[in-house]
Amino acid sequence: MVKKVAIVGAGASGVLLAHYLLRRGDRYQVDLYDRLSDPRIIEFSNARTFPISLTERGMKALGLIAGLETAVRAIGLEMSGTIFHQQNGKTRVKSRKKPLVTLDRTNLVITLLEKLTEQYDNSRLNLHFDRACTAVDFAAKTITFQNIDPTATDLTVDYDLLIGADGARSVVRSYFLNTELFEFEQKYVPTDYRSIILPRPDRALDFNLELGKIHSWRSDDGTFVVLLHQPDGSMSGVILFPRLNQEVANLSTPEQVQQFFHKRFPEVGQMMPASEAEAFLVRSPSRILTIRCNRYHHGDSVLIIGDAAHSVSPSIGQGCNAALEDVAILDELLDEYADDWAEAIAQFTLRRQADAHALVELGDYSFPSSSGLFIEFVLREQLATTLHQLFPDRCSPSLSELVFESSVPYSEILDAYQGWISKVKKR
Repeated sequence: MVKKVAIVGAGASGVLLAHYLLRRGDRYQVDLYDRLSDPRIIEFSNARTFPISLTERGMKALGLIAGLETAVRAIGLEMSGTIFHQQNGKTRVKSRKKPLVTLDRTNLVITLLEKLTEQYDNSRLNLHFDRACTAVDFAAKTITFQNIDPTATDLTVDYDLLIGADGARSVVRSYFLNTELFEFEQKYVPTDYRSIILPRPDRALDFNLELGKIHSWRSDDGTFVVLLHQPDGSMSGVILFPRLNQEVANLSTPEQVQQFFHKRFPEVGQMMPASEAEAFLVRSPSRILTIRCNRYHHGDSVLIIGDAAHSVSPSIGQGCNAALEDVAILDELLDEYADDWAEAIAQFTLRRQADAHALVELGDYSFPSSSGLFIEFVLREQLATTLHQLFPDRCSPSLSELVFESSVPYSEILDAYQGWISKVKKR
């Protein structure tokens, strides 16, 4: 019997899950819903996107679907390390053993959608954009959607299986609160961010903007900028700043924006034209939620994945990677339990919870905001790298190497570095 699967959320994890389910044969009919418009047909919006980094975890999940890894690499750039730009104009370089792939989040989703629709027609796959999920009835197995067009009527559909891949503010997850013994915690990360989009850098600039490297600037108050080269030659990234420090949030004119960057991050200021200073003001500060749940499934037919289950601080660049890894883990469980969803989704909660909780902890406390602890962190990283090179069987790799360059479970990374995490927590 064909099972009707409703996936709410057409981000990277939702679309990848559609790939995984449809390749399992004719047993699944997939309907994919999203509150936003189809990114393949609307004008690209810089205000609604940001660069992401795919590490071994995310690329491994993509690589299990034929053609996806190649397609994603074709629209991304490999980064072999990070250049830390210091306030005195000097730089420090941290190399990576395994390059990560950086690309624009929207372009990733577009590529996954294009590959999906190339392979499957509407006999097994239906895409529904501009549909905001407004209600879920677990007992009746129905979902209600509101059309972005206010003159259109609401749509209520039934499902056999429901997947909530609808982000940190998940509507599907909100209905778990009506079920017995569901526990849920959300916290705002104390750092807000704004996107930065810069044109191709002038070759005459006298500072290091090496290709193939992530570029980072940090000030004493914990404000920092991360910029990545893009395939078209431009650079984009974010500025993250403590919410209690309203200096960035209170900028009100393009002149103030340029003055701020010239003073605090001079190299970035030199690259920022007046047009970007104006655009910067239009982008309101974004706030990030971290999410912890005591389970990710309900009954035998509902599951939440990705940010809906375990939203994390962007400080360790693992949000998208962990979401893609969720999909691969669910696929393994469906293999293990012969597509018995009751068993598979219950086991997903049991097997993923420790890593998901550890992921949030690592995101909150791996990289300290205080200058003193940050210097200590850098020294610890250098020492761990050296010791691991000398004694690979006795000494663990550095924290950042484990997070960015391995697929070691997050819970094991947290166990290995619990002392450091506890120290940062106390500050």
